[in-house]
Amino acid sequence: MSQIFHPSTNTISKVTLLGAVFFLAALLWVFGVIVRSPYVTEANVVRQQPVPFSHKHHVAGLGIECRYCHTTVETSAFAGMPSTKTCMTCHSQIWVDAPILEPVRASYRTDQSIEWTRVNDLPDFAYFNHSIHVKKGIGCETCHGPVDDMALAWRANSLNMEWCLDCHRDPARYVRPRDKVFEIGYKPAEDQRVLGERLMKEYAIDTQRAVLMNCSTCHR
Repeated sequence: MSQIFHPSTNTISKVTLLGAVFFLAALLWVFGVIVRSPYVTEANVVRQQPVPFSHKHHVAGLGIECRYCHTTVETSAFAGMPSTKTCMTCHSQIWVDAPILEPVRASYRTDQSIEWTRVNDLPDFAYFNHSIHVKKGIGCETCHGPVDDMALAWRANSLNMEWCLDCHRDPARYVRPRDKVFEIGYKPAEDQRVLGERLMKEYAIDTQRAVLMNCSTCHR
């Protein structure tokens, strides 16, 4: 019986199968790049606000600490947003007629909250508690980035699950003394690994990762 297919068909089949494997691998790689890109995560993308509040001016310029505006960060899951009365503590005395602050004055007159655009906003299926992270020595800028350099706020990190897990797998790289949690531009006084391991024991952070790596810790 004569051969139906030309011998070169074997080579073509092998090349085709191998090419398909490389194509699928490339497709998965491209997908991974896209889901981690600022286009999807909105990391490093400046968010427009009803009032162009500058952290750079207020934090770096005036030295206002995080807790002055985010009053519940030490006691609640939500860090809290400042009320208009907090803003007017200063702006009833300075920049009182600035057009750019009219939405603040209107909010104060009408007792209607300003609708700020959330910058760091986790999905509803992910639970995050600010107070526990503060108690365990995780600094604000670890997650929120260099807020003292943000004329308008942007998301400094992707907030993807893999980013959270990167810290939960090895918290010693990030833990700092509790009195340094709100310090911007913090530099450890000693080797971070040595300091972190010591503080993990002192702050009773799960060194076996059983709790930190448990799905129900964040997905409740």
